[in-house]
Amino acid sequence: MAVEMLTYEALAERLSISPEAARSLAKRLHLPRAVSIDGRARVTVDLAAIEHKARQPLSRKTKIETLQAQIARLEAAATMLRADFERERERAERLTAALLKAAVDTTAAKEAAARLEGEVAALRTCAGAEPAGQLRRLTASVVEADRRACR
Repeated sequence: MAVEMLTYEALAERLSISPEAARSLAKRLHLPRAVSIDGRARVTVDLAAIEHKARQPLSRKTKIETLQAQIARLEAAATMLRADFERERERAERLTAALLKAAVDTTAAKEAAARLEGEVAALRTCAGAEPAGQLRRLTASVVEADRRACR
């Protein structure tokens, strides 16, 4: 077919589309444009080379069904994401509780170690008076600290 110079309205009429769609198509295909004496834009086009098929307009019912299907997909995705969020939140809470328990246990162990070090230092400095009684108290303290640590 021959090359023609058409206005957007004429191109739209030939392709059975709206003038806005014809303008968009001309831009997308990079068709040469020129302004005529009357001030209207005309595009140079070979209609046989254009493989454009107008889409059938969707009925209102089809649009509603499409939107409802999209809403259902989005709700399903939101449900999955919410479940992931809840699972991660519970995991974070468990880790926080374990971290707090470890901090408490560490503090208790440090206190017990400091107390035992004090008792050992006292045993070393006190060579004469009642080392057997102090040794029993130290042994009892170590056993008690070990029992607490095992709980």
